[in-house]
Amino acid sequence: MTVQVTVDPGAITRLLRLRNGPAERRLRERTRRVADIAEREAPGTMGSFIDWDVEDGPRGLQGVVWCDHPKVHYVLNHTRPHLIRPRHKRYLRFEVGGRVVYTKLVRHPGTKANDFMGRALQLGR
Repeated sequence: MTVQVTVDPGAITRLLRLRNGPAERRLRERTRRVADIAEREAPGTMGSFIDWDVEDGPRGLQGVVWCDHPKVHYVLNHTRPHLIRPRHKRYLRFEVGGRVVYTKLVRHPGTKANDFMGRALQLGR
């Protein structure tokens, strides 16, 4: 008994690109996993600003994870040492060791880069 199998590459391609097909379900699962890891790795409340989606890209479906926190750029990259001055008031007010402190100038030491999105991508593979 002989069996002949004919493979239609176009049919396989259509199957893989189907909405809610096996490829999209797997891509959604992996993208969700990366977004969950990014939420855990993000500093402070930044994790609540992370969202994800699977969308059509130039080469087919692609998973996208983004963070739309207003200060995410400063966290992912670094900041140099800089001076902080009040904008609208005469003094800056903040707490140090449970005491309220007022000052006209703060010398911020800068921050190191925290690439939590890159780490999430590595860990989510």
